[in-house]
Amino acid sequence: MYPDQNQNPNQQQYSIDYLNEIAPQQPKSGMSNKLFLFVVGGGLLLAIAVGLMLLTSGGGGPKEQMQTLAARLQGLQTIASDSQKTIKSGELRSTNSNLSILLANANRDIAEPLLNNGVDVKKMDKAIITKESGEELKKTLEDARLNAVFDRTYAREMAYQLDTIAALMGDIHENTKSKSLKEFLINTDKNLQPIKKQFTDFNAANG
Repeated sequence: MYPDQNQNPNQQQYSIDYLNEIAPQQPKSGMSNKLFLFVVGGGLLLAIAVGLMLLTSGGGGPKEQMQTLAARLQGLQTIASDSQKTIKSGELRSTNSNLSILLANANRDIAEPLLNNGVDVKKMDKAIITKESGEELKKTLEDARLNAVFDRTYAREMAYQLDTIAALMGDIHENTKSKSLKEFLINTDKNLQPIKKQFTDFNAANG
């Protein structure tokens, strides 16, 4: 009798299954690799496109903030000058006169630092200039004049406007490396704070 004749059939089957399991797997179709590369490549292209859009959009960027600050200072100076004749309180009129002078100086002094950072105050975005012209504030003040509450309304509104300017200057200060612009922001804020306090104190006493 030959030795192979007594071999268990299950043992032979087991050996074949075992060999199949440990045998190297045949490479599958290359479509999965191509699909993976396509997905990864598409994702990278999308990320690059989004990054470029954010860089070029300028939404809330430093240059837009600089233009907003310049336009807001100009608009506020116009309102302060036009309101001087309507103010009745001698104390408030004096405070407003000082504000007008400070804003005039700020609008003069800001031109060079902004130009050094690529912003020409004579060629600013018209949409920003319109937005910061203070039309809503003018309406509020006109209503206050008609209702004989101009002084305290003016003091309250100007204190608020100076707060927004201070906050904007703080944001620009954090995002710029320009020495000349930082100096302008620090000095202007230092000059604005006492005037803002005078408006706040006047409103508190007459509100």
